[in-house]
Amino acid sequence: MNCDRRNFIKRLVGSVFTLKMSSAFAAPLLPEFWEREQSKRLAAVIAENALHTARLYGCQFCDIRINWVQKERILAREHRIEELAGSFESGMGIRVLFNGTWGFASSNVLDPKEAAEKTRQAVELAKHCLKFNPRRVELENIPSIQGSWHQKVHVDPFQLPVEEKTSLLLEINDQALKAGAHFCRSYLLFHKELKIYASSLGSWIEQTFLRTYPKFIVTVVDKKEGRFESRASLEAPKSGGMEVVDKKAFLTEVVEATSQAKEKLLAKPVSPGKKDLVIHPTNLWLTIHETIGHSTELDRVMGLEANYAGTSFLKPDQLDKFDFASPIVSIRADRSQPGGLATVGYDDDGLPSSWADFFIIEKGILKNFQMSIGQAHWIGKERSNGCSYAQSYNYFPIQRMPNISLVPSDSNERLEDLISGVEDGIYIIGDGSWSIDQQRYNFQFGGQLFYEIKKGKIGQMLRDVVYQGNTLSFWKSCDGLCGKDEYKLCGTLFCGKGEPSQSAPVSHGAVPARFRNINVLNIHLLS
Repeated sequence: MNCDRRNFIKRLVGSVFTLKMSSAFAAPLLPEFWEREQSKRLAAVIAENALHTARLYGCQFCDIRINWVQKERILAREHRIEELAGSFESGMGIRVLFNGTWGFASSNVLDPKEAAEKTRQAVELAKHCLKFNPRRVELENIPSIQGSWHQKVHVDPFQLPVEEKTSLLLEINDQALKAGAHFCRSYLLFHKELKIYASSLGSWIEQTFLRTYPKFIVTVVDKKEGRFESRASLEAPKSGGMEVVDKKAFLTEVVEATSQAKEKLLAKPVSPGKKDLVIHPTNLWLTIHETIGHSTELDRVMGLEANYAGTSFLKPDQLDKFDFASPIVSIRADRSQPGGLATVGYDDDGLPSSWADFFIIEKGILKNFQMSIGQAHWIGKERSNGCSYAQSYNYFPIQRMPNISLVPSDSNERLEDLISGVEDGIYIIGDGSWSIDQQRYNFQFGGQLFYEIKKGKIGQMLRDVVYQGNTLSFWKSCDGLCGKDEYKLCGTLFCGKGEPSQSAPVSHGAVPARFRNINVLNIHLLS
């Protein structure tokens, strides 16, 4: 090609008024693309065509999301790079509310005429669904917002040389192999997004996001016994650029992880029974996610996820009076924590992040459910609380978790203080296998590292540990929390929900916590 990338894209946008970018041109373009007035005008015309068409058809409400997304994935195993992949996608999703019924359509062609046609299709879908919709949508009072939010990024990974990123993974693997690992896999995932939101209420919102996920897994093998053990890195994905990846810490941790994997081969199998648990945030985040995060989603509570992702043991009339947990337990939602995967300026209903700052559980009492628009009236609320997200432009926005975190204790208790209060128990680090029923009630969780606690002291490593219980008895058994100095933010990029299934990024902060008299099983004795 005789022209450079920038001139090529400029001619493409200017000549056909339709934006299509191949992955070959994706890497450097996203920030530059949106700085151009022509690109902004294109988005404005697309949005107005959709909203105008919805008004002509008599829709009560319409909104449009226009997305541009860059992704990069680099995978390494031992001394080689196994995958180096990048992608770029763009498109629009249009949602209409017609006679109390939602309709939705999407397209990967960003063109004003296409926007009008897809809006018409969304209206037709809503009309078709009217007869299947016994519960009409009642929108609350939604504000009109003109705003923007741009995530602070210090080192954009898409601007770094590929060699710099691949060399980091190969260096991590090399350190593991030198320390005695038989295998080491590592990877870097990056997700960068520009999102425009406009609504028939007059909202216009521009946002940019960047999420980064570094990870490794080391494996050691006992060839004589035919056994192997693994240990994965404990750092979670976070919002931000390459600055969230601490190279020195990763190189140190991979050596430690290799040593611990070797130790797991020799660890003593756990003896089943009732034991006190001290759980590190790298394990507890997943328990929070599954038992509290999902059980307090209002669409589940109302039975709307029953066909796929399950319902909840909770009931709508339990707010402000239901004893969910120990009085020392408070769980807070937010979309503002630095590094939080669900941290944004506005959700996919166009609501400000301040609406998503609320207690789900306060001093043990159930205080609120997570909601998207059109749900507040189900529980007598005046407004929803900023809990809407769609995986991409071609997905309907549904209720999804904001960041949901365990509030630290006001005391200065540290991990050693919690452990000192345990006569016979287990200290658990890192997330592992998990299983929970369709009502988010009965569960079973594993982990990565387990240490015996005897008479207030950490002892030898254990293996084959899973802890079992139900959501209410587990959280009511919590009698110790560390202070804010031991707070850690963990989470996942891939929380699944909905039909068709959508993945959502969400973080969960926690401190080490102590739970009394929990049922512990030996996983190899279960069969």
